[in-house]
Amino acid sequence: MAYLTGAYSPARILAAGILVAAPLFATASLAQQPPQQAAINVSAEGDATLVPDMATVSLSVVSQADDTATALSDNSAAMTKVIDALKASGIAETDIQTTDFSVSPRYDQVKADDGTTQSRITGYEVHNGLAVKIRDLSKLGSVLDQSVKLGVNSGGGISFSNSDPSKAEDEARREAVANALAKAKTLAEAAGVTLGDVLSISEQSSSPQPVMFRAMAMAKADSAVPVAAGENTYSVNVNMTFGIGQ
Repeated sequence: MAYLTGAYSPARILAAGILVAAPLFATASLAQQPPQQAAINVSAEGDATLVPDMATVSLSVVSQADDTATALSDNSAAMTKVIDALKASGIAETDIQTTDFSVSPRYDQVKADDGTTQSRITGYEVHNGLAVKIRDLSKLGSVLDQSVKLGVNSGGGISFSNSDPSKAEDEARREAVANALAKAKTLAEAAGVTLGDVLSISEQSSSPQPVMFRAMAMAKADSAVPVAAGENTYSVNVNMTFGIGQ
């Protein structure tokens, strides 16, 4: 029977095994990390226009009186007339929505006997706002005119939109991708490399912004308010990453 002594004791053999195994584990860990692939990153924009077929209008009635009851009564009467006129013009009840309602005091600065200035409530103000979808743009001017005559006295915004903008958005996407691809090819040619596969792509889109108008300026109009719908521009920005071919 053989015995291990001195340099060949079990403790020394185990320690040697650990020292030998450690570099092997470190090598395996390094081998699991793939090298980063060289890439070209570009961004580009594409646009497409579409004639709007509907509009959303904000209409507000602001009433002032010495007491809240009178201010509220006056406001409710005016807004009821506006809503009834909108329905009579063919606008669906589901396309008329209250957006905000508030009652607030009005203050005036008065000078006291001691010379100081103090705030004093001089009355109350009621504000009632509507968002109205108009799906027949030929009615837009007359709706604005009639609403102002019936009590709308605070301006809002007109947002021209499209019931189905998907075709214009897809066209903008195709243009954005084509522009990004052309830019990436130019960069690859300039660098003397070959453009590889698409590694990633993302997009950001934007919709038309509302157009502001002032209802008070239209209060004395004798005919329907002239409104030009123009065109809506839908924009898409894409970010693309291309690999560099070998």
